[in-house]
Amino acid sequence: MAKIAVVNGSVRTPQVGSSIASWVQDILKEQASSELEFEPLAITDFHLPVYDEPIMPATVSDANPLQKEHSKKWSAAIASFQGYVFVIPEYNGTLAGGTKNAVDYLYHEWPGKPIAIVSYGIQGGSRANEHLAWSLENVMKLKVAATRILLPFAPADIGAAVSGGLGEESKKAWLEAGKKDEILKALGEIKDVLAQPKE
Repeated sequence: MAKIAVVNGSVRTPQVGSSIASWVQDILKEQASSELEFEPLAITDFHLPVYDEPIMPATVSDANPLQKEHSKKWSAAIASFQGYVFVIPEYNGTLAGGTKNAVDYLYHEWPGKPIAIVSYGIQGGSRANEHLAWSLENVMKLKVAATRILLPFAPADIGAAVSGGLGEESKKAWLEAGKKDEILKALGEIKDVLAQPKE
């Protein structure tokens, strides 16, 4: 059984990220099987401060372990999954600091695993998507799905999104634009990586 984490990358309050991550997970759950299951994971649940370990993530080992309880819990959670779907916001034209901080807490837990990125924002979060993909692929050595999903808010829903609500117009527009198909295509790319022989 391969477990895929559907990660809500927003740490704001209020936030619309939890609703969007749930929307994405509902689509993915249609593909659940005896070989594949999906679990929600929210960065906010781990209460990660700006990185505060006394050692760099790349130098963590059995002889030189993580010291802080929040780091240990985050590490154990991420290590328990075989793949990921990150659902991330774009703030001020780039990746949200809380998302990047959570990724940067770890190193050895990531390499070789598949990940898909779903971003959202007024224009779909394309820059946040691109920035996270580059970091994950080139630094953390994950297998980033080629299909990147951008979810722009419908103009009528922007106010609701700022207040933490996911409007029906946005969901309708995403379905009409084929975003469900894109999510499932990215999932197929994750499955392809999981099916490859382990190195």
